[in-house]
Amino acid sequence: MKIERIALSDDGRVYMDAYLPDKSPEMPMMDTRPAMMICPGGGYGFTSDREAEPVALTFLAAGYTAFVLRYSVKEYAAFPNSLCDLMRAMAHVRKNAAHFSIDADKIGVIGFSAGGHLAASLGVFWQDAEILQTAGCAAEDVHPNALLLIYPVIDVASRTHSGTAKNLVQNTPEEEKAALYEKLSLQNRVGSHVPPTFIFSTFYDNAVPVESSLWFAEALVQNEIPFELHIPQDGVHGLALANRVTARTPDGLNAGVAEWPRLATRWLDNLFGMNAMSPRVYDPAYGRKRPFKF
Repeated sequence: MKIERIALSDDGRVYMDAYLPDKSPEMPMMDTRPAMMICPGGGYGFTSDREAEPVALTFLAAGYTAFVLRYSVKEYAAFPNSLCDLMRAMAHVRKNAAHFSIDADKIGVIGFSAGGHLAASLGVFWQDAEILQTAGCAAEDVHPNALLLIYPVIDVASRTHSGTAKNLVQNTPEEEKAALYEKLSLQNRVGSHVPPTFIFSTFYDNAVPVESSLWFAEALVQNEIPFELHIPQDGVHGLALANRVTARTPDGLNAGVAEWPRLATRWLDNLFGMNAMSPRVYDPAYGRKRPFKF
């Protein structure tokens, strides 16, 4: 495996790390892989390391080439700056699919918390002419083939994570903020153009109300967009992989939440048709002999 860093801004602030697996004649099905664009969370104030490389390595092990985007945060995070970063990253990956040995029609975008808001923003705004013009991209280059939203911020107008909302609307005149909050409450922007979606949250999330996931799922239902939704009861916000790799405190260990990568990759494999090889079916053991002669 090699890691390739791609600068997406002149000042080095915005960049993407590509986790590129080696090819091997022993694994011919992995010559061309699907890809996963990863948007860590952090309230648009930072990008969490716990939701970056550990997630990339998890998807890499599942057969996906992984890209981690370090998008605009803090004073640079006003909408649509971070979304433009994601669009440029998607366009770069899709245009260089041959270099990365990926299938350009099988690129999923996963986001955590505020990164989930960013991923979902791409899902609902990828056809928006004004944002595309600002990003300098074409819709056909930036559209996601799948969304994976892990404890995502969706609504920013009412039940929301206040830090995320504040960073998104910074520099917006006070009299215009209400309209922007409504625009960026993404359950209001779902249409038939949104790709199939996987959503994972917890009922007892202590930072982003579970209603965000439920409202987005309801909007998907209304627009007949296929999705898979998982809401285990227990688990605090920001659990990442919920195992010893990403846990900072005992709250960070949660066996139920730690199931999400397996559930997500199973869903993705099915969506992307990655199960082309059927497992061998063996004859009953009765009467079978071992293939040895002594």
